[in-house]
Amino acid sequence: AVSSTGALSITRREGNKKFCAFIPISHPAVGGKGHEEHGHNGYHDSIYINAAKIFQGIHNQKPQDRILVRYGDDSASPLLTFKDEYSQRVSYELAFSALKYQDLLEKILLDSCAYPCHSIPDELTSLLVVMLYDLQDRKFQAREIVDEEEPVAEVRKIEHYLYNFKTKLAAALARCRIKHDALSIEHILPETIRKQEQRASVVPLYAWINTLKISLQDVVKSLETKGFRRVESVSDLDHYTYCIDQHCHDVLVFPSSLKKELLNLDLFADYKLLLQDKSRSLAVHSVCALLSADDDVVVAHMASRLTIAHLSVLTHHSMSRIFVCGVKSPAKDTELKNVFRHVGCTNIQLLRDDFTEIGATDPRLQKAKVILLLPQCSGVGVGNPVEFILNEHGDAGLLRDLFHGSVSEDKLTILAERQLKELMHAMKFNKVQAIVYCTSSVYPEENELVVNKALESRVQGNKGQPYRLIPPVFPICSNSKASTDCFFKMEPSEISNCCFLAILEREVNILARAAAKGLLDGIDVEKSKKEERKKRKPKPPQPVSTAAAPGARAEEPAGREAAGRPVPRRAPGPAEQRRPEAPVAAVPRSGPVLASASAVGRPLRAVERPARPPGRVVVLKPVEIVLPPVLGPCWSTHGAAVPAQHCWHPWVGAQRLGGGLFPAPLSKALRPAALRQPRPWL
Repeated sequence: AVSSTGALSITRREGNKKFCAFIPISHPAVGGKGHEEHGHNGYHDSIYINAAKIFQGIHNQKPQDRILVRYGDDSASPLLTFKDEYSQRVSYELAFSALKYQDLLEKILLDSCAYPCHSIPDELTSLLVVMLYDLQDRKFQAREIVDEEEPVAEVRKIEHYLYNFKTKLAAALARCRIKHDALSIEHILPETIRKQEQRASVVPLYAWINTLKISLQDVVKSLETKGFRRVESVSDLDHYTYCIDQHCHDVLVFPSSLKKELLNLDLFADYKLLLQDKSRSLAVHSVCALLSADDDVVVAHMASRLTIAHLSVLTHHSMSRIFVCGVKSPAKDTELKNVFRHVGCTNIQLLRDDFTEIGATDPRLQKAKVILLLPQCSGVGVGNPVEFILNEHGDAGLLRDLFHGSVSEDKLTILAERQLKELMHAMKFNKVQAIVYCTSSVYPEENELVVNKALESRVQGNKGQPYRLIPPVFPICSNSKASTDCFFKMEPSEISNCCFLAILEREVNILARAAAKGLLDGIDVEKSKKEERKKRKPKPPQPVSTAAAPGARAEEPAGREAAGRPVPRRAPGPAEQRRPEAPVAAVPRSGPVLASASAVGRPLRAVERPARPPGRVVVLKPVEIVLPPVLGPCWSTHGAAVPAQHCWHPWVGAQRLGGGLFPAPLSKALRPAALRQPRPWL
C-alpha cells in the first residue's frame, strides 16, 4: 500500500506476528543501484528505440506453456541507426541490462498489473521492458532531456504509461527484493553471473601508444603532470598508477576504476593513447615479428578498427601495406577511413571482397607474407560482452550466450566450421609464409582443434611448403599456460581476458632461410618440385669423343710441338666452357687429363667430365693457394728431350695414379747433387 506521505507500506506475516515497513519511493532500496548514485537522468528517444530493437533479437524465448509476456515477431533483422559512438554503446548496454533482468522485469509488470495492456501491442513489449529497466535505474524519477531532439511517438507513449504506474511498479520491485532478501537487484542475479560481472569490473584497462603522434617518454611526462605514478607490475596498480605491459612494450596498463578519468584526458581525446583489449595487441605484435621491410599483411576480417590501426602504426616506417577484407558498406568504409585519418594511418587499403572470396593468386596480394586471422568466435572468456561486441563488430545474438556463460553446441559447431574454412583458405596463398590465428574463446573446439585439423589437412597451396606451429614470441606469464603444441593461452582472470594465439609458419630449408636474410647475394634457391626431381635423376654417362668441335681444325700430333711448331687449339667443349682452364703443372688432378707426352704419334685428348646438373647452386669459398716453381714436363728449354730419370718433381706426395702426369719421385740417394738445393720460395 501507499501511505499518505507517498511511502510504500510493506506488510509481512510470520505466524501470529505482523511486520510493517514504510519505504519512501525515492529510497535507494527501491532503485536498482542500491546505495550507488545513478549516473543519468534519461536518454534520447532514439537510444530507447535502438535498445528495444536489439533486445527484441536477443531476449530469452520461453516454452509456449510458460509464456506470460509476448514480444511479437522478431524474425526480421533490426535496422539500427546510431547518431554517434556514444549512442551505440549506450543502446547495447541498455539492451544487455534488460536481458540480464528479463525475468525480474516481467514479474514486476505482471505483479503491478501494468501488463497486459490492450493499448500496447506485442511489438512494443520490448520497448516497454527496456524503458522499465531505465525507469527503476533512475529510481522512478522523471526523465530530463537537455538537448532538443525530434520526439518518437512510441517512446513518449510508453513513457507516459509507465510513469502513471510508477507507484505500483516500485511496490512490485520492493516485494521482489524482500522475497530474495537482496540489497539491490544485482543480488537477484545467479551466482555465476555475479562473479563474472565482478571479475569484469576489476580487469585493468590496456591502452597502446600511438607512436606516430607521441613517444613513450612524452606519455610518461604527460601522465606525471596529471598525478599518475608508475609501478612495476599489474599487481601493484592502485588508484592513479600505471605500468608497462610485460609482453608489449608499447602498451600501458591502468586500473579499471579510472576509465572515465582516462577518457577525459587529452592523450585519449587526441588519439595518442587508445584503449584496446590486450589480446589484440598480442596478435598485432605477433604479426610484426614475422614481417620484413617490404612485406604486406592481409587482415582476413574487418575485426576491430583499433586493431588495424595498431598494426598500421607499428608498420608505418616500412614499405608494408595492410589489406583489410570484407568492408562492403560505403558507410563502414567512410567510418573506418575517418578513424584511420585521426590516428594517422596511411598504409591501409580496404577491400570489399570477403576473405574466402579472394583467390590465392590475386594480383593485389602477391607481396603479402603474413595473414592475420581474427575469426568471429563465441567470445566466452571476455569480461565485458558489450565491449567485445562493439569492438569486434560481432553478432549481437552472442550477448544472450555470453550472459549465460556458455554457447549452445549447434552454434559452437557452426562457428568452428567457419573458422576451419577460413584458416584452410588462408593456407592456400602461395606467397604467404605465416598465419596468425587468434580468438577470445575458452573452447578447444574453436582453438586447438581448429588449428590441428587445418594442419592435418596438409593444405599448402600450389607448390608451397607445408605449415608447422612455431613458439610464440612472448614469455609465459602467470596467467598463461605453456603448451607443448606451441600455443599461447591466457585464461580469464582478474588481470586479463581470455586469449588464444597460434602462429603457423611454412617449413623452409636452410638455403631459402639464408637467401631471405640476404646471405647468398641474390642467389635464387626456390625451385619447383619438378626441377628437384630432375636434379635427383642420374644422367647416363657421356661417351668420350676424340673428334674436334665443329668449325675447328683437326689437332696435330704431339710430336710437332717437339719440333718447335705450335699446336693449333681446338674449340673448347661444353664442359670446358663452364670453368677456366687450370695450369697443368700447377694443379694435380685425380684422373687422366692429358695423355702422356712420351706417347708420340697419338693425339692429345681431353677427357670430358659429366656436366653439372642445371639449376644446382654450389656456394664455393675462395681459397688462395701458393705453389712452388716446377720444372717443365721432361723437355729442355732448347727443345731436346731430357731422360725421365733426370726429371725431378718436388711434390713428394704426388703418385702415379692410372697414367697420371707426374712420375714417382726419385729416392734421396739417386737425386743429382745439382738438384739438392734449398727451397728458395719459402
